[in-house]
This record gives sequence, C-alpha cells and structure tokens, in this order.
Amino acid sequence: MRDGRGRTLIIMPAFNEERSVHGVLREVEDILGAEVDCIVVDDGSRDLTAAEARRAGAIVARLPFNLGVGGALRTGLRYALDCGYDAAVQLDADGQHDARYVSSLLDALSGADLVIGSRFAGTGDYVARGPRRWAMVLLSGGIRLLTGNRLTDTTSGFKAYGPMAIKVLAEAMPAEYLGDTVEALVIICRAGGRVREVPVSMRERSAGQPSAGPLRSARYLARVVLALVIAAIKPSNSVETNA
Repeated sequence: MRDGRGRTLIIMPAFNEERSVHGVLREVEDILGAEVDCIVVDDGSRDLTAAEARRAGAIVARLPFNLGVGGALRTGLRYALDCGYDAAVQLDADGQHDARYVSSLLDALSGADLVIGSRFAGTGDYVARGPRRWAMVLLSGGIRLLTGNRLTDTTSGFKAYGPMAIKVLAEAMPAEYLGDTVEALVIICRAGGRVREVPVSMRERSAGQPSAGPLRSARYLARVVLALVIAAIKPSNSVETNA
C-alpha cells in the first residue's frame, strides 16, 4: 500500500487454478484498488493459470515445474526484495483468503515482522476435525517448544511479511512440505523476528478439489511430525540473521 506502510506486494502462489485465479485477482482490485501490486507465481501449472492471471492484470512468474508452495513463495519474496517492496502479503489463488483482511494484516506489521491470519483467534466458524485437528494442536505445541511463541494457527497460508521477513525468507524459505508455514516460523523466530496473529475468517475454495479423506488426513498427520522434526534439527546458523 502506498501510504505510511510503504509499497505492498500481493504474492499469489498458484498451481492449476485457472478457474479461480482471475476472480481472486478481481476481488483484490475491487477491495484494494491500486494500493497494492500483485504477482502470481505459476507453480508449474498444466492449465491456463498464467493466461488467466495476465488477463486480470497481474505480474506473472512461471516456474518450469512444480516446486510446491515454499518454492513459489520464495520466488515471490525474491521479487519483493529485488523491487524494494516494504511489505508482502501471501494470498491463496483458490479464493479461501478474504482480501478484506489484508489491511488488518498490514496494520499488525507495525509491531511484528511476520503476521499470521489465524482461523482460530476469534473470527469465523472454521472447524478442523480428526487427524487434521490433531496435527494443528501438535504443530502449535511444537512451535511453542521450539520458539517460545504461543500461536493458534501455524499452518495458515494467509500471512503478511515485513522487511526483515522478506529479506530472510527470500533466501531461506524452505521448499519442503509445510516448510512455508512451520519451518518458516522457526526460521524467523530464530533470526530474532517478531511473530503475531490477527483473527481472520476463511472461505471454502471457489474452484478445484481440496485435499480430504481419512487416508490423506492420516498422511498429513505423519508428514506434520516429519516437518516438526526437520524444523527442530535444522541448524539455526543456516539462517541469515543480520536482516
């Protein structure tokens, strides 16, 4: 935003989101107007995601193959760093994140380096059940042990990044599963960054297929444990801390 908060870049990782990305970009324009710039990182899509994003007026970066959210987000953060943006906001291309909360995330950056939009901080009616809920509880406990931060929604992909977080994660954002959420939080905290949460309400995806089902949930829980182990054992000196 071109006000006291400086220039803001919306980073939208997208993989096969041709049916939703144009509408999400239109919503961002309707709500935030010319106050933000948008980059869509097409993460090796096999459909018309890039074409739909360009049709909506976004900057588009195309990756040659699928890297996952972490790799796509690192690309967007590198662009933000190279172009001198003061803040970046991660926004899903599937319509789950409501652009009306972007201002709240940016306002919270006045006292933090990374702000998480939390589904469990008092707004909305999102409910996680079964293995997914167990995984979220496990992750919150693990993050608290590793960093001392008490967070309610460690897997939220709706986040705002200040200058310190942009600089550190443009170089160190992990590409592993949940690296963009769990391990990124550990990296920022170990680098001396401040992390806050603000309440947000999230929606169902507007198109495409969500990951669901008992087998997927069980696999999710197992991979969460692995993500915590990776975050715990990765040396903190691998992070650039002079941001």
